[in-house]
Amino acid sequence: MPASVLIVEDEKNTREGLLQALDDTYDVYLAANPDEAFRLMESEEFDVILTDLRMADKSGLSVIDKAVTLPNKPICIMITAYGNVETAVEAMKRGAFDFLTKPVNLEKLEIIIKRALKSRIIEEENVVLHKRLDQKFSFQEIVGHSKPLLQVIDEVKRVAPSKASVLLYGETGTGKELFAQMIHQNSPRARASFTPVHCASLSSNLLESELFGYEKGAFTGAAQRRTGRFEAANGGTLFLDEIGEIDASTQVKLLRFLETRMVERLGGNKPIPVDVRLICATNRNLEEMVKEGTFREDLYYRLNVVNITLPPLRARKADIPILVHHYIDRFSKENYLKPVPISSSALNILTHYYWPGNIRELRNFCENIVVMHQGGELTERDLPPRFLQKEIPTNNKTEKSTQNTHSPHTLSVAENEKDLVKQALIESRGNKTEAAKRLGISRRTLHRKLAQWPELEVNA
Repeated sequence: MPASVLIVEDEKNTREGLLQALDDTYDVYLAANPDEAFRLMESEEFDVILTDLRMADKSGLSVIDKAVTLPNKPICIMITAYGNVETAVEAMKRGAFDFLTKPVNLEKLEIIIKRALKSRIIEEENVVLHKRLDQKFSFQEIVGHSKPLLQVIDEVKRVAPSKASVLLYGETGTGKELFAQMIHQNSPRARASFTPVHCASLSSNLLESELFGYEKGAFTGAAQRRTGRFEAANGGTLFLDEIGEIDASTQVKLLRFLETRMVERLGGNKPIPVDVRLICATNRNLEEMVKEGTFREDLYYRLNVVNITLPPLRARKADIPILVHHYIDRFSKENYLKPVPISSSALNILTHYYWPGNIRELRNFCENIVVMHQGGELTERDLPPRFLQKEIPTNNKTEKSTQNTHSPHTLSVAENEKDLVKQALIESRGNKTEAAKRLGISRRTLHRKLAQWPELEVNA
């Protein structure tokens, strides 16, 4: 469908000449004065409006004023025989895309219209992209309703609108980058860039040049100047994942930025001011690293303005059945397959599993069973051996790496199951039907479990 163009011109010859020039390419409408243009704008939607500046009764600026108030704003191009800088500036201030003088150069007009339409498409795509991002990283999109998760969401909501630096603690696979994106997307910087850097994946020299950039000739192979991630993120958010892995030299430069809000490229001596919000994440205990002398104390306190600890999946057991069904539905749709039904016994085992890889491990497991499980219900016999172990392993490295550790000793499956039932009863306020739904088991199965632990029913 061709783009629609409205020509507003009181000189008949000019009006018809423009019609002949554009009619083969565009869907062209004519208006002999602003009032006719206003009536057409109320009944039709236009992509481009070409308007003369000086007309018998009203100025073409009034056409621009009307156009910019429309829901789908057309692109306005001013045409006048009285071209001067003041007129051009005023037209641009009112919302005009460009300015042409009479006699109109038709070739130049075609170029301007094409450029205007291209810019409109890019603008519309950006609006759609931002809407998708807003939806993707909105709080409504988070899967789960457990108390630890809701507490983190509340903390994110409170810190997002601020300018404060944020330090995210959490085991691998708990979604640190996702929550960092949510903080950015719900902040005043949402329309600027979110720039992630995974510190552990780069060597010390590469990380420093990646963050701060370098000047031409700064080192062998530096054939031209390169802008660093700090400069690229100007106005937006820089996310440094695995901040505990950076070396002493990079720590010093990062501290200098936090103190001065300026960076220097490698090989340069000119401080460059940058407006960047810093969000960092780690699965290591930075306090312990400070005591060991491997992480600067002054940098730690600069980064640790607001710290948020993301709960491991084993601390969100009530969310596991919901997450399993969510990812199975998602991957089934993505692969054009029917969702795999899961037996209550298999779901119960998945709920009690330790999930050392957290959300990432659960997501990969769900994608695997959607793609690989052939026919019928997934039962406990179909689960890999690791899900059926009697004792839950303790990962000492993981447990000690983050703050607020909740599992200092090994728990049996029965103990975890009891905790899960207790949590479901509390969250459902003693409603056994609701508690059974949350657990992914039948009401009869729940009654059998309560017979084993009568104290839970009393406390509920």
